[in-house]
Amino acid sequence: MFGMRGKETSKELKMIVKIHQGPHGAVLVVTDSDLIGKRFEEGKIQLDLKAKFYAGEEKHEEEIKKLVQGAYVLHLTGEKTVKLFLKWGLIEEEKVLVVNRVPHAEVYVIEG
Repeated sequence: MFGMRGKETSKELKMIVKIHQGPHGAVLVVTDSDLIGKRFEEGKIQLDLKAKFYAGEEKHEEEIKKLVQGAYVLHLTGEKTVKLFLKWGLIEEEKVLVVNRVPHAEVYVIEG
């Protein structure tokens, strides 16, 4: 498992959040703040965090938790972000893709 580099409390834990409105609902993009503006590659897979798709606002854990409820797709990148969503039980560790040591997961929310 990927390790967390520093210890932060829930109130200090901040990530960059961007919401995109799609035809089926909101796409919630959550990224570790220290990864914005970087690009990671491993083989044919890449995470380009320089794109506007990732540029958003800094949010705390509780703010993010509220936003999850209205999302159709979750797009998650970074150690802190992925660990948070694992803790909430919204993703499974074996489904996390790691690109050049950066964890990434996508979740499609199916209601019914």
